[in-house]
Formats: sequence, C-alpha cells, structure tokens
Amino acid sequence: MKNHTFVAEPQLSYRGGDRVAVLLPLPLAGAYDYRVADGMELAAGDFVEVPLAARTLTGVVWGPGSGAIAEAKLRPVRMRLAAPPLPAVSRRFVDWVAAYTVSAPGAVLRMTMPVPDALRPSAPALGYVLGHVRGESPSVPALKVTPARARVLALLEDGMPRPAGEIARAAAVSAAVVRGLITAGALIKCALPAPEPPPAPDWRCLGLALSAGQRAAAARLQSAVGAGFSVTLLDGAPGSGKTEVYFEAIARALAQPARDSVTDAQVLVLLPEIALGAQWLMRFAARFGAMPLVWHSEIGTAERKRTYRAVAEGRAGVVVGARSALFLPFPNLALIVVDEEHEASFKQEDGVTYHGRDMAVVRARLGEIPVVLVSATPSLETVENVRSGRYGAVALPSRHAVAPPAIELIDLRRDPPPKDGFLAPTVRHRIATTLQAGSQALLFLNRRGYAPLTLCSACGHRLCCPHCTAWLVQHRLSGRLQCHHCGHAQAIPPACPACGRAGSLVACGPGVERLADEVAALFPAARTVLATSDTLTGPGAAAALVTAIEAHAVDIIIGTQIIAKGYHFPLLTLVGVVDGDLGLAGGDLRAAERTFQLLSQVAGRAGRAERSGQVLLQTHTPEHPVMRALQASDRERFLAAEATARRETGMPPFGRLAAVIVSGADEAAVEAACRCLAQAAPSAADVRVLGPAPAPLALLRGRHRRRFLVHAGVKVSVARLVREWLAAIPIPASVRVQVDIDPISFL
Repeated sequence: MKNHTFVAEPQLSYRGGDRVAVLLPLPLAGAYDYRVADGMELAAGDFVEVPLAARTLTGVVWGPGSGAIAEAKLRPVRMRLAAPPLPAVSRRFVDWVAAYTVSAPGAVLRMTMPVPDALRPSAPALGYVLGHVRGESPSVPALKVTPARARVLALLEDGMPRPAGEIARAAAVSAAVVRGLITAGALIKCALPAPEPPPAPDWRCLGLALSAGQRAAAARLQSAVGAGFSVTLLDGAPGSGKTEVYFEAIARALAQPARDSVTDAQVLVLLPEIALGAQWLMRFAARFGAMPLVWHSEIGTAERKRTYRAVAEGRAGVVVGARSALFLPFPNLALIVVDEEHEASFKQEDGVTYHGRDMAVVRARLGEIPVVLVSATPSLETVENVRSGRYGAVALPSRHAVAPPAIELIDLRRDPPPKDGFLAPTVRHRIATTLQAGSQALLFLNRRGYAPLTLCSACGHRLCCPHCTAWLVQHRLSGRLQCHHCGHAQAIPPACPACGRAGSLVACGPGVERLADEVAALFPAARTVLATSDTLTGPGAAAALVTAIEAHAVDIIIGTQIIAKGYHFPLLTLVGVVDGDLGLAGGDLRAAERTFQLLSQVAGRAGRAERSGQVLLQTHTPEHPVMRALQASDRERFLAAEATARRETGMPPFGRLAAVIVSGADEAAVEAACRCLAQAAPSAADVRVLGPAPAPLALLRGRHRRRFLVHAGVKVSVARLVREWLAAIPIPASVRVQVDIDPISFL
C-alpha cells in the first residue's frame, strides 16, 4: 500500500475508482495508495479522511497512486473535507523541506496541519436570550427571582443574545445561576451572529515621513514586489528605520492586484520573538490602521483555528509569526519579510530540523515572490550570499537623526566588582548618574534565574538534572531548581543530597534574579523590572512591560536576550552588559559571531531618541577581536576576519556540515547503532565523518546521545549523502536517529 514520495503536481481530477496517493501527517516513508469512492471527485491538495489500520486519519491527496498495490487491497477514501485545498506551492514546499532535511514527508506535512479542527466547518456559536418568564399566565409556574437572577434578566432585556459565560461575567453571577435560569425556561438557546471579521490592514494609510536614504531603500524593496523571486538584505544599524522601510514594501505588496478572482495578495513577516513583539505590533497598527493576524505557540486554540482558516481562504492580508508560520497554507503569498534574519532562534531543533530564514528563501523561490532579510548584524552566510551576488542588498548605514551610542569596555581585571557583587564600580557610578538625570538604564545578562550552579561548600557536590547532562539553575523567585533543557524542576533542598550537611548549598555565578538583588541593594529607590521568558508570561505581559517602560514607570530594566531586539525606549540612555564574555565560551563555531550580534543588538537599545546613549561592556578579555570590533563599531572588520578563519577551515558558509544524533534510553543499544553507522560511514575526497562521540549534552530528557558530524565541501549534496548512508543501516525501533543539516547548535 505504501509508495514513494510524490512531487506535488498541478491540479488534477480523480473520480470514483481512480487511485490516489494520500500523504498522512505521520513520520512515514511516503504517501499511501487509496481508491476514490464511487460518486466522489477529488483533486490534488484536497484534505480527505482515510482508514489506516483501525484508525481514521486526515491526509492530503498528493497525486495519482503508484499502481504497485493490487486493486483488491486498496481501501477507499472515506470523505473529502470541506476545507480549502492545500495549495500546490505548499505541497512542493513540503516535498522540498523533507528532502533537504532528510525527514519523512508526513512529518513535514504535519507542520502544515497544526489545527486539525480548522479543516472542518465550525459549529455555530450558541447563546441565550430571554424566554417566557414563568408566572405570566396561570398555567406557567411562577419563577422565583432572586437578586442574582434579577441581574441576569435585566441584562438580557435588550434582546441581544450572549454566551452563557459572558452572561455570568456581565451580571456578576455564578455559572450555576445562569444554568438554573436555562433549566427553568427563562433563558432559551439561540445561534449567535457570526462575529465581524477584524479590520484588514490598509496599504493606503500614510506612514511616517522617511529620510531621503530611507525613501531610496524603500523604493528598492518596492520594485522587487511583483517582479518574481529575489532575495534582498535590508542592512541597517539599530535605530536606522529598517521597520518603517520594509513597511513600505508590505504596502506595495498589499496594493498588488489579486492573482486570481478569489484571493488578494498576502504578506508574511517572521519575527524571532513573536510572542514578545508587542511594540512591533503597535507600530504596524499605527502604519496600516489595523493589526495583522498573529501566529505563534502561545496563542490559544480558537485563535489558531481562526487564523489558519483565514490564511487558507485568502482572507488574511498580513500574518506576523514565528518560524512555523512558513507552513501555513497561503494561496496568494506575495512577499516574505524575515526580521532579525541572523537570529539563531529561527532554527527549529526538535522534530524536523530546519532554519526558518533559509526555508523562507526556499518558499519564496517556489512561489516566485521576493523575500526581504532584515538585520543590523547580518549572518556571515547572508553576507557571503550578498558578496557573491546571489542576494541583493540595501543599506541604511546610520541611525535616523540619532547618533550611535559610545561603547566603553570595562576591564574587570582592573575594575573588578566588590566581593559578592557583579557590577564594576564604574558601572555602579554610571547607573547612579543616569538615574539622577531622569533617564533609564538596562542591565543585560543572558542568564535566567538566580544562579547557574548550586554546589555544596562541604563536599563540592553539584546539583545536576537527573535526566540531562546539565546543572540545575536556581530560581529564588519560585524557590525551585530547574533544568533549562528538559524542564525538570524540584524544590531547593535544605541539605546537601550527597553528604547531608544542612545549609551548605551555595549559589555560584550570577543570574538575572541575583543581579536584581544587587541592584535593589544599591538603588533601593529605583523602580526595577525583570524582563525574561520566566517573568513575561501570559497574554499581554510583554505589552504591559513596554507600556510601563515608555511611561517611565520603570527606572532599571534587568533582562536577557528577549529585551535586546527591536525595542525603542526614548528615555533609555545607558546599557550595561554584565558578562560580555559569556557567549564566547564552549568552542562553538559561531560563538564569536553570535556574541558580536547579540551585544550589538543590546548596545542598539541605548540613546535612540534625543538623549545620547552610552554602553558599558564588562569583560575579562578586552583584547578579544569581538570586543575590539564592538568598541570600534567596526562590523566589517570583524566579519572579514571571521570569514577568513572559516574559509581556511572550510567551515560554513565555505563548507557544509550535517549532524547525525543517535539517541535512546538504552545506552548499549545506542552504542551498537553507532558502531554500525561508523562502519558504513561515507568516504569521499571532499567528505569527512567525525565521531561517534558523546554529545556535550550526553544525556538529554533521559536519552543517551552520541553525535556524528559530517564535514564536506560546499558543492557536496550533504542531504543526499546522509540519506543514502542512513538507508543502508537498519536502526532498531528503540534508537532514534535525528539529522540536522546545517546545524546551528552543537549540543
């Protein structure tokens, strides 16, 4: 019944008795053959229900059947779902991503079907209105009207139907009161009117006045809209107005005539921290008169269903989302924008491993549309693509009417913090001066929690995660020790679990919570806020923080990398980087590049309005090339040196890498699988296979992990090489093999 993976075909019609290939959202090798039921008509891309063993699953018609299965063994398609078909470009995208990432096509298809309920018509929403109030006639028993019931009846006198929950909230009564009135017949059920769709972004709204340089950059981006596939880097310093510039390209895309008579043009904007993009959303609404639709993991199921359906039906003009938004079924996508294209968080590490930026370029090429990559510190891969002519570039070299902040290196060897402190005397003094001037300060430390390590001062025992090769991070605010890899959490023990000594556990190293304690002791009158993924949870938390900072209800912000990108706070004039060396440790291929990018982004938060800014960067290695480049604001010199080092070793973008991670609960089974893989490892002139070796996180979520690293020349098809290698070795079901083409993390 199983056949090969199909390349999605043009729209074809299949009738009763025909064979069709149906791809299911499961990690299977390919599509499965089914028979079209009598009286049914299907087309490529249709969502259908089909049997698989004893289950009924939803899949997508992928093309004609293979013909390899006997007619008598074919099972019929049970029904076609009343949902817009998966567009042909989305089907081609699924096939391409599966082939490139060495993943099962069904696993990629599952990412295009994240809300199964959205494929079925929504049941009409039900509400309640006033019915017969008992006691109006001798034959109807009188209704006992309590004060609570009276409030409900008075609320519904206007005749407007409302959901039961809304009635209870508006009348300030319990749900039981409403249920009692329904049982008594005082309230009767009725269908609620369909909600009005939210207003669509209007490209005719006027944006901010742009400078001559910004207008020229915007014109370049606008000229690419409607002209087929292209990739353009919008390269500009923090505060140079990149967002307003690409807003003009969005306006041009929305103004394009529809490609057909059904759907208008659509735009996708990818942000690395979409759940925290509150300020971006406000800027978008100010420019286009309405909010875009939002897509990320933190929105509720009902909103996800509405957004998915709006995209599929062509009613979503602009969607702003996380990397997963790439797989939404856009029928008429006209433009993709990838903001902060250098961000490592665009890389999906679990399941199907892919890079959102790179797949955005692929999606644009398949759809023959432009993609704009936006960054103040573009990745070396993107810079090299611009240099070679594969990508175009538009530069905004300076801030719009604002001078860049001065960056000063604080040598912690000469200006060390006091004992049990983490802020150098110079930094403490500048914070005090900043607060006296009525300005705000940001202290950046990319470490959540109170301390990254807790150990016993008596025996030296370190508190580690029982499921991972990782220390437990102490969180004083919650009173817990937590693993930031698997989520394991436990209470802080009163005694050392190894030697039993009470009160011997000591917090080592700083986290943002510990830094907040130091700031509170130094500046007790200052209004301080923590900005981390632990503290900014729940809907509206990020927007509330932005509002508080803009209203000067906050004096000192202490945050991790989520506060480093894209925010504009007029009164923020001082940025202090507490541990500038943190990202340089560990031997990561991209450690220097990521550190430069992140610290440049942090520095860009200072002095973005009328007040000049300053950046203090605490470091033990002021002579490091990253630190020198930051101080001199010499990005080009840093990138040139980084490119030279990578070119000499054949590392990306001048070579290819692929990681093969073998994991399992049984360490012996993992080792045995690795031996088989090592014996069959590919051997070629331009290919090296390193490993197997224990991964830095040799134990993760209770699974033992070993890694192979494939290093190849830039012209080698690494995906095909790895696919053929793995296909030759039978892997037991208890062992998982994950492939990461173009790895970002080496953990």
